[in-house]
Formats: sequence, structure tokens, C-alpha cells
Amino acid sequence: MAITNAQSGTNIHEIADRIYRINTPVIIEGGPGGFSFNQYLIVDDRPLLFHTGPRKMFPLVREAVASVIPVERLRYVAFSHVEADECGSLNQWLAAAPQSLPLCGSIAALVSIEDLADRSPRGLADGELLSLGEHSVRWLDTPHLPHAWECGFLMEEATQTLLCGDLFTQGGADHPPITESDILGPSEAFRKSLDYYSHTKNARPMLERLAAAQPTTMACMHGSAWQGDGAALLRALADSLSA
Repeated sequence: MAITNAQSGTNIHEIADRIYRINTPVIIEGGPGGFSFNQYLIVDDRPLLFHTGPRKMFPLVREAVASVIPVERLRYVAFSHVEADECGSLNQWLAAAPQSLPLCGSIAALVSIEDLADRSPRGLADGELLSLGEHSVRWLDTPHLPHAWECGFLMEEATQTLLCGDLFTQGGADHPPITESDILGPSEAFRKSLDYYSHTKNARPMLERLAAAQPTTMACMHGSAWQGDGAALLRALADSLSA
């Protein structure tokens, strides 16, 4: 793990082949206390950044990306759904990487990003595959899971990495970059304390569909990334949500 900003503690770590977790620990006053924000950089012929971080965190995330590749090489700035920590600095990234495009689901493109972004987005249909070079990402619609009707995730198929957004959010600011330890227990405790899930009746079939992709790395947006039997973990989450 490399520290890219000593003052903020922002750091970067390769969690799968040329997939990097960028992490910034924070203390949220009046909120959950210690917390962390992660973004994921896929380095390939057409590099992709998944999640931008909040607008005010842009200099920290940009510094971390620049420690691996020139920022202007980015071709896609992708995100799960429309929220500040997912895409708050989208337009700053579009300015820093002039050949890049927003990348999101077709619903987000239609209802929000075509208007909010300084360049028109590439909206992916459910199940659509996009090649980045040796890596390929497939968009999977997950409306209201965990929240936002435009929500979806990217499955990177070469490394079996699921860029799973707010699923398995872990509280606290001090996490290893990647772990094989239990994240379901801590993430469920965090969910129950804040109730940020939408309680969609379709959670189980959507989680079963994600499980069918057989991920072996879960690229969580908050807390550690996780390595192991991702299908079993997703089905365990479905069981917990049904309990």
C-alpha cells in the first residue's frame, strides 16, 4: 500500500491485476464517526475510474490516480448511481481528462447525467459489455439495491472483480486494503444502524444474478475490498435481508 497524501492518509493499493483501490479515511462529525471512501482505477488501454469521490475530495483522488497513470489518459469516469460520493467530482474529472466520458447505466444517463455532466455520457444497457483492452466490464442493473432506481454495478470479467458500490459498506476508517475476513457481519451492523437500503422486494433475485457472475473480489466503496467466494457472500446477504 502506498500513501499518496500524508496529511489526509489517502492511499492506493492493487487489489487485482491492474485494479487499484484508492482510499481516503475520514471522520464525519455528527455522522457515523470514522468512515472511508474508496474509488477503483482499472489500468488498461482505455483506463476507467469507478466512483469519483465527493467534489471536495477531487485533489486527493487525482493525486492518487496520477501516482499510477497520467490523469489525462482516463477514458471513462464510471459510477453506480447519482450521489455525491459516487459522482460529485464528475465534471472536474472530465476537465482533467479531456478524452474521458461519463459511464453509467442508461437510466442515470437519461434522467440525470445528460443534464448534469459537461459531456454526454455513455449509457450502458443492462448486461452490456464494454472492452477496456485486456479488461472488460459488464453493467448490471440493480434498481433500488441498495438504493436509487438508477443503481447498477460493473463486473470486471478478466479478474472476476465486482465493483459493488454501497453493498457491504463497513463503518470505521481503519481497514486493510483487501481482506478475506468477514465483512458481512460488520456491514449488516452498519446497515441496521443507518437503514440506507431501500427494502426492495427484488433484492434476492438481483443478488442471485450478481452471484451467478461468480465474483472472487468485491470492490466495496466503503471499507476493505474482499477476496473469496463472492457468490456465497452475496447469497448470505440475501438471506440476511430476508430475515
